[in-house]
Amino acid sequence: MRSRRSCLAVPGSNPRFLEKAQGLPADEVFLDLEDSVAPLAKEEARKNIVAALREGDWTGKVRVVRVNDLTTSWTYRDVIEVVEGAGEFVDCVMLPKVQDPTQVVWLDTLLTQIEKTMGFEVGRIGIEAQIEDARGLVNIDAVAASSPRLETLVFGPADFMASINMRTLVVGEQPPGYTEGDAYHYILMRILMAARSHDLQAIDGPYLQIRDLDGFRRVAARAAALGFDGKWVLHPTQIEASNEMFSPAQEDYDHAELILDAYEYYTTVEKRGAVMLGDEMIDEASRKMALVVAAKGRAAGLTRTTSFTPSA
Repeated sequence: MRSRRSCLAVPGSNPRFLEKAQGLPADEVFLDLEDSVAPLAKEEARKNIVAALREGDWTGKVRVVRVNDLTTSWTYRDVIEVVEGAGEFVDCVMLPKVQDPTQVVWLDTLLTQIEKTMGFEVGRIGIEAQIEDARGLVNIDAVAASSPRLETLVFGPADFMASINMRTLVVGEQPPGYTEGDAYHYILMRILMAARSHDLQAIDGPYLQIRDLDGFRRVAARAAALGFDGKWVLHPTQIEASNEMFSPAQEDYDHAELILDAYEYYTTVEKRGAVMLGDEMIDEASRKMALVVAAKGRAAGLTRTTSFTPSA
């Protein structure tokens, strides 16, 4: 899977931001045509995005375009103009405010038509589905199963909070008066379960208090601890923190690689199913857990600092 520890939002209406984003260390950059672009600027933003994708250097980044949602008059032109103009440089199209699987199927079908018309590889462009209201969450299992193009489920907290009448104006923070735990726990776990049951990635939404890095780290750590793959970032200062929060610690990465080496050796050479690694018992379940941590470490570019030596 693609690394998406940090997913940077960049308004398509701002050429300076589009240029600057190319040099930032975000894993994913999504060029936005939706909420960050004023209605009268959307047509020009499409042209800006096509030019930035074709002419820019996005090496090492997942290149995503967020189109407008299907209740608007802009969506089909967003998809057609961007994919026909720069489809070979687009990794995924993000569809916001997804409420049911038919919306993802619509996007899949349109992408296929464009790919066939333009001579692009059919099915190469992925889809990211943004869950932003109660209906989308209720239908999330069907959404997750809607298309083989689907790569991620993305939480959109601001619209979601409004859709359920959550009594707060601070996106991502606990609503005043809620003292019994985490008001977002069910939502995040519901998205995560749907994603994992269909081999998709799960991305947490943005933290709007961009100058509060401590707050960003706190909510990012919450999502990372649950198992999310990354988080939206709205400002360059949040990128490093997000990359750090969604990467394993060096010690954990080294330990995971040791587990994999030890399990491989003892099960194939000595033909044992459960063995000791130091003072730790490891088995097939240990291997599966280690695979997750090792994969995240490799995607983050970590290099192991220890090596496995079989015990005498």
